[in-house]
Amino acid sequence: MKSMIVTGAANGIGRAIAQGADLAGYRVGVLDIAREHAEATAAQLSHGEPLVCDVTNAELIARQFEQFGDIDVLVNNAGILRTGPLIDHEPDDFRLVIETNLNAVFVAAQAAARIMRDHGGGCIVNIASIVGMHPSPNSGAYAAAKGGVISLTQHMSLEWGAYGIRVNAVAPGFIDAGMSAPFYGDPDVRERRSSAVPIGRLGSEEDVVKAVLFLASDDADYISGETVAVDGGVINSVLMHLPRD
Repeated sequence: MKSMIVTGAANGIGRAIAQGADLAGYRVGVLDIAREHAEATAAQLSHGEPLVCDVTNAELIARQFEQFGDIDVLVNNAGILRTGPLIDHEPDDFRLVIETNLNAVFVAAQAAARIMRDHGGGCIVNIASIVGMHPSPNSGAYAAAKGGVISLTQHMSLEWGAYGIRVNAVAPGFIDAGMSAPFYGDPDVRERRSSAVPIGRLGSEEDVVKAVLFLASDDADYISGETVAVDGGVINSVLMHLPRD
């Protein structure tokens, strides 16, 4: 049985990824800082194991991964969001976003890669965002972190390919789930965002799960260093909103 660890897996998109992996036959490590939620999510899976720790704690992450055993797939999903104009952003908030959304990706990926290297290889999927590819107002800290995740994904794939480790990223767009779900509770926002998507709808957590599981699968065994946008075509749609006469 293949194994997968998902960070930030107790809620939202992380939980959906864990559930999808469980249905696909993985032994799933449900890693989250919230013990009660991690244990509850793991208990709902056929082969789920709770892993409770702060993703920014390198020593604890390494210990948890070693105890989990062989890791075939790591999904770096844990993250936080702080919004607002950069000119008003608190330095501590900016630092926390970078620490949780970028530094923690390195910490977990490095710990997993060391295990994968010693066991013949593996796969890492980092959750980025389309704001890491194109700027968005009031999302500077988050965008900086996710842009870093995309670059880090490329560097990891370059250095770790020799160990049989593939590294890719998934960049969700307008997803009606997880941290964005409250945002789409506003009908006006929902309508404006939906109408801006070329395929005419918001994304779902299932859309993200399918992309993650594909990149983790043997069907993607010659794909590495790539960032797959799961956005219904949004990042390619600027001229749709600025048509010629």
